[in-house]
This record gives sequence, structure tokens and C-alpha cells, in this order.
Amino acid sequence: MGTIPMKLKNRKEIAEGTMQFFLEKPAGFDFKAGQAMEVKLTDPPETDDEGNARAFSIASAPHEPDIMFATRMRDTAMKRCLKSCPLGTVVEVDGPWGDLKLHSRAQRPAVFLAGGIGITPFRSMVLDAAKNKLPHKIYLFYSNRRPEDAAFLDDLIRAEGENPNFKLIATMTEMEKSKREWKGKRGFVDKAMLAEAIPDLNEPIYYIAGPAAMLNAMRKMLLDAGVNEDDIRAEEFAGY
Repeated sequence: MGTIPMKLKNRKEIAEGTMQFFLEKPAGFDFKAGQAMEVKLTDPPETDDEGNARAFSIASAPHEPDIMFATRMRDTAMKRCLKSCPLGTVVEVDGPWGDLKLHSRAQRPAVFLAGGIGITPFRSMVLDAAKNKLPHKIYLFYSNRRPEDAAFLDDLIRAEGENPNFKLIATMTEMEKSKREWKGKRGFVDKAMLAEAIPDLNEPIYYIAGPAAMLNAMRKMLLDAGVNEDDIRAEEFAGY
């Protein structure tokens, strides 16, 4: 689609150290749930070696009024500018692009495996499936250290209530460091956790999004469980 100017409309913290940013959606900006874009600051007050552009998954669903993305707030010039620049600032958006989208054969379930900020494309896909009443059976395994770190958890819980075909399995790996109550699962996603929810591990198409270490661990777990490599789709989220 090429580069498009968009205004920064709003921003807020959605988890500890994580912010979401809302851009005004221009007419004709269409994308598929799960796709990504590049956001570039055109005239930032500061810069560094990491540059003024980053790739982000579009965390909003296609039917939502704004273009929204979210990121962990590392101490980089671009992140500082995104956090402090005036609302109304214009950024350049290149996209949408990417192939991390729901498969068309609804007979096969979808299993989403998300670590941390890797949840962003899956939020879009889950909300899109609920809105359009897609027939796919969808399982989302969402791993975080603590509830304080879990972006969009409330959105996903609401989507589970709206879509009988969607099952959320959220798990926390470091609850000893949390100040919140958590009645859900604890520990890392493993074969036993998958098998508890999914009758036949060879039936679904698997989608993985998260840091490289998590992505590699999930891929190895699936392959060791006998899942066909052609049924695994992955998107790495570096420390952008």
C-alpha cells in the first residue's frame, strides 16, 4: 500500500512497562487480522543507533475505529519520543504486510501460542473471529511472568465470553513476584498443558509469536510431540 501519514490519537499504559498507541485510521486503510506495519517518526527531537522506525503488529482488529499497536517500553530514543510527543503528531506508516493470518480451512482448529508482547497479532485475530462469527475453533495459550505484565488480558477474557469457539488458556510463570491474585494456570506452556485442552495435537494449525527463545522452545515442543512442521507458523518478536 506504500507509506501513509497517520496522526497519533492517544496512548496509554496497558501493562507494566507496556504501552498501546492509537493512530487515526485513514479512509481505505484495510488490513487482515494478524498483519503488521512499520511506524516511522519523521522529525523526532532525538535519535539513536536503533533508528526512527520499527515494525509492529497491528493489535487492533480490522473493524475497530483506530489503528492500534503496543510495545514494551525499552529505553530507546524512538520509544521515548512515542511516549512524550504531542498527540496529533504525524507518523509515517508503511504497510500493511505479513502472512500471519488465520487459515481458511475452518475444519482445522487454530492454536495460538503467545509469549509477552507476542500477543499483539493474536488480539487482532481473536477479536476479528468473534466479530465475524468465524467457525474456527481457536485456542490461545498466553504466557506471561505475572498478571501485571499481561497486556490485553481483559480484552481476551471478554472475547472468550462472546465467542463459544474461542478458548483462552492464560498462564503465569513467576507468580511469586506478583502482588495480584491469580486463579489461572501457572508454569510454562508444555505438551501436557496443550493436551489437556486439545484432544488431538496433530489436528490444529499452530501459530507462535514471541521472543526468539520462546518461539524456539515452542517449535521444539511441537515437533517433539509429533506435529508436522508444515502446520507450524511463527513470527519472532525481538526486543524492538
